[in-house]
Amino acid sequence: MQLDRIMIVEDEKEIADLLKDYLVEEHFEVIVASDGLEAVRLFRETRPQLMILDIMLPHLNGIEVCRTIRSESSIPIIMLSAKKSDVDKILGLGIGADDYVVKPFSPGEVIARVRAQLRRVNQLSSPMPPSDIIRHKDLELDLKAYEVSVRNQPVQCSAKEFEVLRFMALHPNQVLTREQIFQNVWGFEERGDLNTVTVHIKKIREKIERDPANPTLIKTVWGVGYKLDGGLR
Repeated sequence: MQLDRIMIVEDEKEIADLLKDYLVEEHFEVIVASDGLEAVRLFRETRPQLMILDIMLPHLNGIEVCRTIRSESSIPIIMLSAKKSDVDKILGLGIGADDYVVKPFSPGEVIARVRAQLRRVNQLSSPMPPSDIIRHKDLELDLKAYEVSVRNQPVQCSAKEFEVLRFMALHPNQVLTREQIFQNVWGFEERGDLNTVTVHIKKIREKIERDPANPTLIKTVWGVGYKLDGGLR
């Protein structure tokens, strides 16, 4: 059986070794990079299924690494931070991270989050709807390849952005509350607040709408939530 490949990007060797030991014990294949440039190179060579990425790194910081990876892939990215203030930066910048853990942390917590992210990706890819392709006006989602295109042009979305779009595309013309979106994409047990949904909707609109300030695909229903306007084709 092929093991899920996890990349750890962490310049503190003790932390990287600790996480690696726990992940290997849980039957994951593990690759370790100690700086940002090495992380990008190894990512392109090995194509891991998930990345655990520290913010503070030599040569290229974690935020820039995340942006680079996200421009090429929708794999889940879990950010590590030594400062709680960085969490606001991770969420506010909308850089495409899917989760975060603040140091110091228990390895068990990280393992649980790794499994949650992989489980969510697997749940979204199987079982499949009748077709692997969902088309909606100018929007096309390839559920199997985890790819998005708008007006026949590829759009790079984070795993969470893709999941939000998928959930909405499977419920076209239905008003979805932020609570519904959060629970179906992040899960009941996940920490966070409903502003996370607002941030992701904003980032998605910037990528798929001709005019994000006047969206025609994702409409806001004031006081209720959002809906993907129009019908599937």
